[in-house]
Amino acid sequence: MTSLSRRSLFSMVPAVSALLALRGKAAPIPESAQTPAGFGISVQCWTFNRFTLFEAIEKSAAAGATGVEVYKGQKIGGDHGDLAFSPDISDEVTQSILDKLKQHNLSALNFGVTDISKDEAEARKTFEIAKKLGLYGITTESVDAIDTIEKLVKEYDIKVGFHNHPKPTALWSPYTVLKVIDGRDKRIGFCADVGHWASSGLDPLDVVQKVAGRIVSFHMKDREKIGSATHDRPFGTGVIDIVGILDAARAKGFDGNVSIEYEHNWDANVPDVAQCIGYLRAYSKMRA
Repeated sequence: MTSLSRRSLFSMVPAVSALLALRGKAAPIPESAQTPAGFGISVQCWTFNRFTLFEAIEKSAAAGATGVEVYKGQKIGGDHGDLAFSPDISDEVTQSILDKLKQHNLSALNFGVTDISKDEAEARKTFEIAKKLGLYGITTESVDAIDTIEKLVKEYDIKVGFHNHPKPTALWSPYTVLKVIDGRDKRIGFCADVGHWASSGLDPLDVVQKVAGRIVSFHMKDREKIGSATHDRPFGTGVIDIVGILDAARAKGFDGNVSIEYEHNWDANVPDVAQCIGYLRAYSKMRA
């Protein structure tokens, strides 16, 4: 995005209301976590991976988020100490996480990036914890489990997005994911990590314009340049066309979760995350 188009964010013309009719009907983002433009804003808790899950919830709330994306392995904290979040936690621990979220007016929206087993009994544990937390979706890279995933997506009505890490990882190319999800249930699609596409030398807007109809969630980032790995920047200060990306996705009915995954300034990044959230809220207000 050019600096001019970034500055023109606040003068954008609202999207037509006809887009509302295109949105999917399954497993919606909770109303309390939706923006006026119909998508959710969350913080991927990996952003705060040097802290506990409870601390990540507190920091996400302080930054102005309405949701979080949890990940496997983060210490839960509080009375649970070093117990790590996983599908195997007890109902009591799960309830305490829900209580902590409610205390800070947040919802858990996604879980990932996490492995999903081909074994149905094991995979079911992941979908069960997602159900208990009231999640919109699960984020994974387990393409080998696609048959099991499709079966459980239909049963639980929970979306699954395949996530991309940078080149040369297995799913860096969006065409690899397209082949995996071709002909599959429409609740299976992309968790589009636009920063990793940029690191892989792909223009994120160009990719989104090609696959927008199958994006179920985002790991949203802004970067200094496209073509090599650079650290994350507050939204609107880099070159990734976030406005164009969201416009393209919403034109195809996107009403999912936009997770801010801010992998920089690890110990003191709440103000940076707050700036990203403010950018998304401004976009949403102008597109409502």
